[in-house]
Amino acid sequence: MAGETISFARGAPSADILPHEQVREAAQRALASDWETALSYGVGIGHPGLCKWVAERHGDLDPAQVMITNGSLEAGAMLFQHLLGPGDRVAVEQPSYDRTLLLLQQLGVELVPISLEADGLNVGELEAALAQGPLKFAHVIPNAHNPAGCTLSMEKRRRLVELAAEHDFWIFEDDPYRELPFEGEPLETMLSLDSAGKVIHASSFSKTVSPGVRVGYLAGPEGEIKKLAKKANETYISPNMLAESIVLELCRSGELDRNIEFVKGELKARCDALVSALEDQIPEAEFVVPDGGYFLWLDLAEGTDSAALLAEAKNHGVTFVAGPDFMLDGGERSLRLSFAPVPADQAAEGVKRIAAALEQLRAGSPAA
Repeated sequence: MAGETISFARGAPSADILPHEQVREAAQRALASDWETALSYGVGIGHPGLCKWVAERHGDLDPAQVMITNGSLEAGAMLFQHLLGPGDRVAVEQPSYDRTLLLLQQLGVELVPISLEADGLNVGELEAALAQGPLKFAHVIPNAHNPAGCTLSMEKRRRLVELAAEHDFWIFEDDPYRELPFEGEPLETMLSLDSAGKVIHASSFSKTVSPGVRVGYLAGPEGEIKKLAKKANETYISPNMLAESIVLELCRSGELDRNIEFVKGELKARCDALVSALEDQIPEAEFVVPDGGYFLWLDLAEGTDSAALLAEAKNHGVTFVAGPDFMLDGGERSLRLSFAPVPADQAAEGVKRIAAALEQLRAGSPAA
């Protein structure tokens, strides 16, 4: 098929909405005012100034409750290795982020699948899992879920924190999309609701600055953060101090907040265009309309094979990620579409190509 491939596959924005000028200017300022920190080894917690800024961003945290990491995925991997071992029961949402599932499977834990609803994790299923035996850990993506697009309600956040205190399990609040609701302010974190010291929060500047900066963080009980920072220091001395100095300059200057507002507008336009195109061209598709973030998860008619559809879609010049990649079991009729990399004026064409591939697949003859 003529024309470039339209990719709904990658969870990253297209280059045209990355703040390259702001980052370049922030780098110049950081190297003028903070160059000794930026160009030196640090300690396991990362840049102390950025720890302080993150703590203030969360309201009433002590900076000692924060450590900066090389992206939130590495933060999660460190946390899993610190808290979990073979045979531990770990609740995971279904669907869930594929890299998280892979990291947990590598540790030999017992994964306990919990389905998602339009307002996030099915708390009733989690309570049923607790009745069957103790949980060590629950992985929850509360805002603009990857891949499902849903956001966890405040009622469910409160109940999860209560359950963690009552049943003594950890909640990993994996929250890289917190700053990207299309309307209004971010919902209160489970970390802020936690008085029992059972929530560890992770977030990332990959989604508010750019994926390439690889700067994320963990925030939680001071004792656990101290242990994790020691492990970090023993593993890599310190995270990337240059990137952290640049991010701190963006934060302090107000450029981060200005970029967040710009990006939210762009993402909303892209999401709206995708939703409209799906409703118009693939009316069988069932999905929760995202209220932030990067992703839309859709179910097609029973009997659809999303892996076969992906293979056919590539012949039509469009890609996405098939549902089974995000599931312990099932997902055959589901797919994840990332609207972040697809400008609004290309969404309809991308969906048109998926619809054509779906029609070709069901007709039983692949495109030439």
